[in-house]
Amino acid sequence: MASALLRSGWLRWLLLVVMAALALQVFFIGRITLMAVVNPASTTFQRSEAWRIVTEKGELRWRQQWVPYAQISEHLKRAVIASEDGDFINHDGVEWEAIQKAWDKNAQAEEQAARRAARAPAGKAALPAKAPKIVGGSTITQQLAKNLLLSGERTLLRKGQEFVLTMALETLLSKRRILELYLNHVEWGEGVFGAEAAAQHYFRKPASKLSAYEAARLAVMLPRPKYFEKLPNSAYLSSRAATIMARMGDAVVP
Repeated sequence: MASALLRSGWLRWLLLVVMAALALQVFFIGRITLMAVVNPASTTFQRSEAWRIVTEKGELRWRQQWVPYAQISEHLKRAVIASEDGDFINHDGVEWEAIQKAWDKNAQAEEQAARRAARAPAGKAALPAKAPKIVGGSTITQQLAKNLLLSGERTLLRKGQEFVLTMALETLLSKRRILELYLNHVEWGEGVFGAEAAAQHYFRKPASKLSAYEAARLAVMLPRPKYFEKLPNSAYLSSRAATIMARMGDAVVP
Protein backbone atom coordinates (compact mmCIF):
# COMPACT_ATOMS: atom_id res chain seq x y z
CA MET A 1 0.00 0.00 0.00
CA ALA A 2 2.76 2.43 1.03
CA SER A 3 4.84 1.57 -2.04
CA ALA A 4 1.78 2.08 -4.28
CA LEU A 5 1.20 5.54 -2.76
CA LEU A 6 4.86 6.36 -3.19
CA ARG A 7 4.78 5.34 -6.84
CA SER A 8 1.61 7.36 -7.30
CA GLY A 9 3.27 10.42 -5.77
CA TRP A 10 6.31 10.12 -8.01
CA LEU A 11 4.08 9.63 -11.04
CA ARG A 12 2.16 12.78 -10.16
CA TRP A 13 5.38 14.79 -9.84
CA LEU A 14 6.66 13.39 -13.14
CA LEU A 15 3.40 14.33 -14.85
CA LEU A 16 3.61 17.87 -13.46
CA VAL A 17 7.20 18.24 -14.71
CA VAL A 18 6.24 17.01 -18.17
CA MET A 19 3.23 19.34 -18.30
CA ALA A 20 5.38 22.29 -17.18
CA ALA A 21 7.97 21.50 -19.86
CA LEU A 22 5.27 21.29 -22.53
CA ALA A 23 3.72 24.57 -21.34
CA LEU A 24 7.13 26.23 -21.61
CA GLN A 25 7.54 25.00 -25.19
CA VAL A 26 4.06 26.30 -26.10
CA PHE A 27 5.02 29.67 -24.60
CA PHE A 28 8.25 29.79 -26.63
CA ILE A 29 6.48 28.75 -29.84
CA GLY A 30 3.86 31.45 -29.26
CA ARG A 31 6.56 34.07 -28.77
CA ILE A 32 8.37 33.02 -31.94
CA THR A 33 5.14 32.96 -33.97
CA LEU A 34 4.39 36.51 -32.82
CA MET A 35 7.88 37.61 -33.91
CA ALA A 36 6.90 36.93 -37.51
CA VAL A 37 4.89 40.17 -37.45
CA VAL A 38 5.90 42.01 -34.25
CA ASN A 39 9.37 43.43 -33.63
CA PRO A 40 10.46 42.39 -30.11
CA ALA A 41 11.44 45.37 -27.97
CA SER A 42 14.19 43.46 -26.16
CA THR A 43 15.67 40.02 -25.64
CA THR A 44 16.39 37.94 -22.55
CA PHE A 45 20.11 38.63 -22.98
CA GLN A 46 19.56 42.38 -23.32
CA ARG A 47 17.48 42.50 -20.16
CA SER A 48 20.13 40.59 -18.22
CA GLU A 49 22.82 42.93 -19.56
CA ALA A 50 20.79 46.01 -18.62
CA TRP A 51 20.44 44.69 -15.06
CA ARG A 52 24.17 43.93 -14.87
CA ILE A 53 25.16 47.40 -16.08
CA VAL A 54 22.80 49.15 -13.66
CA THR A 55 23.92 47.08 -10.65
CA GLU A 56 27.62 47.45 -11.47
CA LYS A 57 27.72 51.10 -12.59
CA GLY A 58 24.63 52.65 -11.06
CA GLU A 59 23.38 53.97 -14.41
CA LEU A 60 22.25 52.58 -17.72
CA ARG A 61 23.87 53.81 -20.92
CA TRP A 62 21.96 52.07 -23.67
CA ARG A 63 21.90 52.40 -27.43
CA GLN A 64 19.42 50.50 -29.57
CA GLN A 65 17.13 51.46 -32.43
CA TRP A 66 15.17 49.05 -34.58
CA VAL A 67 15.56 49.58 -38.31
CA PRO A 68 13.78 47.63 -41.07
CA TYR A 69 15.72 45.06 -43.07
CA ALA A 70 15.85 47.33 -46.13
CA GLN A 71 17.57 50.05 -44.09
CA ILE A 72 20.50 47.86 -43.12
CA SER A 73 23.49 47.97 -45.44
CA GLU A 74 23.85 45.00 -47.78
CA HIS A 75 27.54 45.16 -46.90
CA LEU A 76 26.73 44.42 -43.27
CA LYS A 77 24.42 41.54 -44.12
CA ARG A 78 27.11 39.97 -46.30
CA ALA A 79 29.86 40.63 -43.76
CA VAL A 80 27.96 39.05 -40.87
CA ILE A 81 27.07 35.97 -42.91
CA ALA A 82 30.65 35.65 -44.19
CA SER A 83 32.04 35.97 -40.66
CA GLU A 84 29.49 34.12 -38.55
CA ASP A 85 27.61 31.63 -40.71
CA GLY A 86 28.72 31.14 -44.31
CA ASP A 87 26.05 28.53 -45.07
CA PHE A 88 23.22 30.48 -43.41
CA ILE A 89 20.95 30.47 -46.45
CA ASN A 90 21.13 26.68 -46.90
CA HIS A 91 21.19 24.98 -43.49
CA ASP A 92 18.20 24.16 -41.27
CA GLY A 93 19.50 26.18 -38.33
CA VAL A 94 22.23 23.83 -37.14
CA GLU A 95 25.59 23.03 -38.72
CA TRP A 96 25.62 19.30 -38.10
CA GLU A 97 29.08 18.94 -39.61
CA ALA A 98 30.46 21.46 -37.09
CA ILE A 99 28.83 19.49 -34.27
CA GLN A 100 30.43 16.30 -35.57
CA LYS A 101 33.82 18.00 -35.63
CA ALA A 102 33.26 19.12 -32.04
CA TRP A 103 32.50 15.55 -30.98
CA ASP A 104 35.64 14.37 -32.78
CA LYS A 105 37.77 16.99 -30.98
CA ASN A 106 36.35 15.96 -27.62
CA ALA A 107 37.00 12.29 -28.41
CA GLN A 108 40.61 13.12 -29.33
CA ALA A 109 41.05 15.06 -26.08
CA GLU A 110 39.75 12.09 -24.08
CA GLU A 111 42.09 9.73 -25.91
CA GLN A 112 45.06 12.00 -25.19
CA ALA A 113 44.10 12.17 -21.52
CA ALA A 114 43.86 8.39 -21.36
CA ARG A 115 47.30 7.99 -22.97
CA ARG A 116 48.86 10.48 -20.53
CA ALA A 117 47.24 8.68 -17.62
CA ALA A 118 48.67 5.37 -18.86
CA ARG A 119 52.18 6.88 -19.12
CA ALA A 120 52.04 8.63 -15.75
CA PRO A 121 54.38 7.24 -13.04
CA ALA A 122 52.78 5.03 -10.44
CA GLY A 123 51.13 7.04 -7.69
CA LYS A 124 51.05 10.23 -9.74
CA ALA A 125 47.84 11.07 -11.55
CA ALA A 126 47.97 12.87 -14.86
CA LEU A 127 46.10 16.13 -15.23
CA PRO A 128 42.84 15.69 -17.16
CA ALA A 129 42.69 17.24 -20.60
CA LYS A 130 40.40 20.20 -20.97
CA ALA A 131 37.58 19.81 -23.45
CA PRO A 132 38.38 21.93 -26.50
CA LYS A 133 36.65 25.27 -26.76
CA ILE A 134 34.53 25.24 -29.89
CA VAL A 135 34.69 28.54 -31.74
CA GLY A 136 32.20 29.40 -34.47
CA GLY A 137 30.05 26.34 -33.85
CA SER A 138 26.80 28.27 -33.42
CA THR A 139 24.86 29.43 -36.45
CA ILE A 140 23.14 32.81 -36.69
CA THR A 141 19.83 31.09 -35.90
CA GLN A 142 21.27 29.38 -32.82
CA GLN A 143 22.73 32.67 -31.59
CA LEU A 144 19.36 34.34 -32.10
CA ALA A 145 17.55 31.57 -30.20
CA LYS A 146 19.94 31.91 -27.28
CA ASN A 147 19.83 35.71 -27.15
CA LEU A 148 16.07 36.05 -27.63
CA LEU A 149 14.73 33.59 -25.12
CA LEU A 150 17.40 31.83 -23.06
CA SER A 151 19.82 32.52 -20.22
CA GLY A 152 23.58 32.54 -20.67
CA GLU A 153 24.20 29.41 -18.59
CA ARG A 154 26.13 26.56 -20.21
CA THR A 155 24.33 23.30 -19.48
CA LEU A 156 23.22 20.36 -21.58
CA LEU A 157 19.59 21.17 -20.76
CA ARG A 158 19.94 24.75 -22.00
CA LYS A 159 21.78 23.57 -25.11
CA GLY A 160 18.96 21.12 -25.82
CA GLN A 161 16.41 23.91 -25.44
CA GLU A 162 18.50 26.03 -27.82
CA PHE A 163 18.23 23.30 -30.48
CA VAL A 164 14.45 23.13 -30.06
CA LEU A 165 14.09 26.91 -30.39
CA THR A 166 16.45 26.96 -33.36
CA MET A 167 14.24 24.47 -35.18
CA ALA A 168 11.17 26.53 -34.28
CA LEU A 169 12.74 29.73 -35.61
CA GLU A 170 13.69 28.05 -38.88
CA THR A 171 10.21 26.53 -39.24
CA LEU A 172 8.12 29.57 -38.37
CA LEU A 173 10.23 32.44 -39.71
CA SER A 174 11.87 33.18 -43.04
CA LYS A 175 15.65 33.46 -43.35
CA ARG A 176 15.18 37.16 -44.09
CA ARG A 177 13.22 37.67 -40.85
CA ILE A 178 15.75 35.67 -38.82
CA LEU A 179 18.59 37.85 -40.11
CA GLU A 180 16.56 41.02 -39.52
CA LEU A 181 15.93 40.03 -35.89
CA TYR A 182 19.56 39.05 -35.40
CA LEU A 183 21.00 42.28 -36.82
CA ASN A 184 18.64 44.41 -34.70
CA HIS A 185 19.39 42.68 -31.41
CA VAL A 186 22.96 41.36 -31.51
CA GLU A 187 25.44 42.93 -29.05
CA TRP A 188 28.13 45.24 -30.48
CA GLY A 189 29.56 46.68 -27.27
CA GLU A 190 28.52 47.41 -23.71
CA GLY A 191 24.97 48.70 -23.94
CA VAL A 192 25.22 48.81 -27.75
CA PHE A 193 22.71 46.55 -29.49
CA GLY A 194 21.72 46.27 -33.11
CA ALA A 195 23.14 47.44 -36.42
CA GLU A 196 21.85 51.03 -36.20
CA ALA A 197 23.29 51.61 -32.72
CA ALA A 198 26.61 50.05 -33.75
CA ALA A 199 26.89 52.15 -36.92
CA GLN A 200 26.16 55.36 -34.98
CA HIS A 201 28.43 54.39 -32.06
CA TYR A 202 31.51 53.46 -34.10
CA PHE A 203 31.15 55.41 -37.37
CA ARG A 204 28.64 58.20 -36.66
CA LYS A 205 26.42 57.18 -39.56
CA PRO A 206 23.22 55.16 -40.10
CA ALA A 207 23.41 51.42 -40.71
CA SER A 208 22.22 51.94 -44.28
CA LYS A 209 25.39 53.93 -45.13
CA LEU A 210 28.05 51.52 -43.87
CA SER A 211 30.89 50.84 -46.30
CA ALA A 212 32.17 47.34 -47.01
CA TYR A 213 35.19 47.80 -44.73
CA GLU A 214 33.15 49.30 -41.89
CA ALA A 215 30.69 46.43 -42.14
CA ALA A 216 33.53 43.90 -42.08
CA ARG A 217 35.00 45.47 -38.92
CA LEU A 218 31.63 45.28 -37.18
CA ALA A 219 31.21 41.64 -38.21
CA VAL A 220 34.64 40.72 -36.84
CA MET A 221 33.68 42.22 -33.47
CA LEU A 222 30.68 39.92 -32.96
CA PRO A 223 32.30 37.05 -31.04
CA ARG A 224 33.86 39.49 -28.51
CA PRO A 225 32.17 42.90 -28.89
CA LYS A 226 33.06 44.32 -25.46
CA TYR A 227 36.71 43.30 -25.90
CA PHE A 228 37.09 44.89 -29.34
CA GLU A 229 35.17 47.99 -28.27
CA LYS A 230 38.12 48.75 -25.99
CA LEU A 231 40.67 48.01 -28.74
CA PRO A 232 39.54 49.97 -31.80
CA ASN A 233 43.09 50.01 -33.22
CA SER A 234 43.60 46.25 -32.86
CA ALA A 235 45.82 44.85 -35.62
CA TYR A 236 43.79 41.64 -35.54
CA LEU A 237 40.57 43.57 -36.11
CA SER A 238 42.00 45.23 -39.20
CA SER A 239 43.56 42.10 -40.70
CA ARG A 240 40.52 39.95 -40.00
CA ALA A 241 38.24 42.61 -41.51
CA ALA A 242 40.27 42.42 -44.72
CA THR A 243 39.77 38.64 -44.76
CA ILE A 244 36.01 39.02 -44.28
CA MET A 245 35.87 41.62 -47.06
CA ALA A 246 37.42 39.07 -49.42
CA ARG A 247 34.70 36.56 -48.50
CA MET A 248 31.74 38.93 -48.71
CA GLY A 249 31.29 38.45 -52.43
CA ASP A 250 30.47 34.77 -51.88
CA ALA A 251 27.96 35.41 -49.07
CA VAL A 252 24.35 34.77 -50.10
CA VAL A 253 21.89 37.25 -48.54
CA PRO A 254 18.20 36.32 -48.14
